[in-house]
Amino acid sequence: MHIAACNDVDMNRFVEVLFLGSGDAFGSGGRFQTCISVRTPSDRFLIDCGASSLIPMKRAGIDPCDVSTILVTHLHGDHFGGIPFFILDGQLVTRRTAPLAIVGPLGLRDRVIAAMEILFPGSATARRKFDLEFVELPAREATTIDGIIATAFPVINASGATPYALRVEAEGRVIVYSGDTEWTPALVEAAHGADLFICEAYFFDKRVKGHLDYSTFLSRKEELSCKRIVLTHMSEEMLARLPEVSYATASDGMRVSI
Repeated sequence: MHIAACNDVDMNRFVEVLFLGSGDAFGSGGRFQTCISVRTPSDRFLIDCGASSLIPMKRAGIDPCDVSTILVTHLHGDHFGGIPFFILDGQLVTRRTAPLAIVGPLGLRDRVIAAMEILFPGSATARRKFDLEFVELPAREATTIDGIIATAFPVINASGATPYALRVEAEGRVIVYSGDTEWTPALVEAAHGADLFICEAYFFDKRVKGHLDYSTFLSRKEELSCKRIVLTHMSEEMLARLPEVSYATASDGMRVSI
């Protein structure tokens, strides 16, 4: 699915958003876990990298070596659990030499290193031919990483570290991803003026701690001042009710140009 009118996109500055994984932690609807690829004329980066992320990436013909940066909303396995596999793939399979930046909440480095050691003992200290940099984002301070401007807004989810909605600017376009969160005014702040707001809608109308449902989203939608909205991270219950949904919903392989 392609959501853009031709005259909306300056092809010299285009940004393409590809939903490699649009699913939840449990493979609802047969979908891969959260992984959003963003491609600009000069770069490719990921927003979140769930445990299954290498599979759709390679199916899509994307060379992991072309990914410069992985931005992480929060430290749950379906959002960051693919990073140990990604790093090991760069070391052993694709023979990566370009630096890789991993960006996200405070505590990110320690959690990734711990995950690497649990999954592949010794992998965290193994020699690599590429530099690995961890950038832990302070709240509400714009941070520039290799031309990408990331701003983190604390949201509501229990993940062992402060979870974030991420506002990411590249090539003059602004993409915001809510991550997993209950409704919070921080989403209004993060999404203000965004070209694309990717928002969780885990259930249709069931309220669950740490997650946003479609009914609550609808009741708050008028507070948002973004240009486009795509809903993602949907449970089986939400997927079953998609005919009742009046906003664009993500699917694995969906592309959006902004």
